[in-house]
This record gives sequence, structure tokens and C-alpha cells, in this order.
Amino acid sequence: MGVDDGRLAVGVDLGGTKIRAGIAGLDGRIRFVLTEPTAPEGGRALVSQLVRLVQELASAVGSDPSSVVSTAIGGAGVPDSAGGQFHRAPNLGDLDGFSLVEDVAAELGHPVILENDVNIAAIGELHAGIGLHRDSFAFVSVGTGIGVGLILGRRLWVGANGGAGEIGYIPMGTDPLDPANQHRGPLEEAVAGEMIGRRAAALSGEAHLDAADVFERAANGDPNALHSLDEEAKWLAHALVTVDAVVNPGTFVLGGGIGTRAELLGPIRQWLHRLGRADLEVCISELGGDAPIVGAIRLAIDTALQQRESETS
Repeated sequence: MGVDDGRLAVGVDLGGTKIRAGIAGLDGRIRFVLTEPTAPEGGRALVSQLVRLVQELASAVGSDPSSVVSTAIGGAGVPDSAGGQFHRAPNLGDLDGFSLVEDVAAELGHPVILENDVNIAAIGELHAGIGLHRDSFAFVSVGTGIGVGLILGRRLWVGANGGAGEIGYIPMGTDPLDPANQHRGPLEEAVAGEMIGRRAAALSGEAHLDAADVFERAANGDPNALHSLDEEAKWLAHALVTVDAVVNPGTFVLGGGIGTRAELLGPIRQWLHRLGRADLEVCISELGGDAPIVGAIRLAIDTALQQRESETS
């Protein structure tokens, strides 16, 4: 990590429902974090929102926005470095017809980097969480959707086209031949956070329940809530066994708003036992909700340091 020379880096966790953004010096010390709802229309509206957030973060630490020399954005999709955009990002609105990177960078006047949000979280976990004592692991984020960030030999593996870890498209959990399950992916249709509430509501005959309601009811022994969480655990366990068969990362780290719920860990392990894979090591993220911010800032700092080296060489 570099020394603090007055230059700043910003890391952004761009989700479908909320944005978290943090600012740090090049020494890595996070100085301020902002959280707000994602622009509901998404798409081009994200440009002005991201620019404003970077400016507000600089102001919050008493600096001019020109002090920010790099911004890294983790988003729920597959980053396209050539087009400066995310693909397979249904939660971020219509991203066609413009470059998110070019438009944001033009406003801010410094480099902007895109990376998948789960990969960003995996980078954070590598440098400040389980990576302090593991060289390889799979970071499995479960929240609005599901995805995996693969750290193999202390390096992020993104695949040939940046799509490694998009396990929501694994053909299980729901009918993979139904076009309705092909937009987000068959597995994601089964384990996305909203489905926890939908399953419990369908069993109880209620119009609506959200995941928080279900976890609360499950804690009080409600059978419908317990069934919904068990169904969630079942398909997550199936996904872990599938990933292990292909990648064998050694350890699975659960993150995201749903994945970090301790109530799921026991049922997941029970299903792994039933699947004959009780040997798989599964734990909850050591950084929790901070993993994406830590990872995005780390990526932004690395970009800034590389830029400084090229300028001085």
C-alpha cells in the first residue's frame, strides 16, 4: 500500500437498490463512507449520481474533488472494459447506448475502473478478511442476486470474458428452459433475497413478506418461514457443491445481505451433509457488508499507484 501524499481514491459498491461509496488516502485508510438509494431509473441517471457522490466524499474529508485521482466501481454485472459498461446487469437499468466509464471519467477528470461487485468484495476479503490466512477461496454473495468472486492463489480469476462466477445462470433451482428464468438466471430466481419472502408468503397465504420478516418469524419457530429458509439453504448448498466440482477453491466465504445471516449457515451445512459434502469448508465473511467498499478502494488505490509509477518511469 502506498503512503498518504494528499491524493485520494474512491471505491463504489453500486447495487440495484443502494450505493455505498468510500474515500481513502493512498495509504489505504478509509476516511468517510456514504450510503444512499440507487437512482430508481438506473441507466444514464447513474452517471450524475456517481459524479455527485465522488464530489460529496471529497468535500466530506475537506478536499477538493481534484484530489481524487482514481475511482473504482463494483457493479452487479459483467464488466466490459472496451465498452466501459456492465453487461448482464438487470438490476442497474438500461445501460445501452453510452459508456458509464467514459461519461463519469469525463465529469471527474480521472480514471474510472469497473469490476463485478462480487469480485470487488472478494478483493476486499483477500486483503482484509479471510485472505489474511487463506490463499484461495470463493466469495459467495447472496442478496438481491447471487454471484461468486474467485480468489485462486491470491489472484482474482475473472474468466476469459470477465464472466467467471456468474452462478445465477447455473441451470438449477427453477426451470432453466422457461424464458422467464433466463433473464436473471435459474438459480438466481430460486435464491435471490426477494424469493425468501415470496416462498413464505405463498405458504401462509399473505400478500407480501420480505426476507427480514421471514428471518424474524423463523427465529420464533414459524414453520412457513423455516421452510423458506431451508429451501434457500438447499439451493445454496447445491451451488457450492457445483462450484467445488469445477474450481475446488478450498473455502467458501458467504457474503451479502442474505449470505451473512448466521441462521443460514447451519441449514447449508446440513444440506451439504445430505449431498455427501460435509467436508466443504464454509464460513461467513469476516468483513460483512464492508467487503465491497474495502475491495473497491483497494482496486482504486492500486490503479492510482500504477498510474504514478508510469508517470515517474
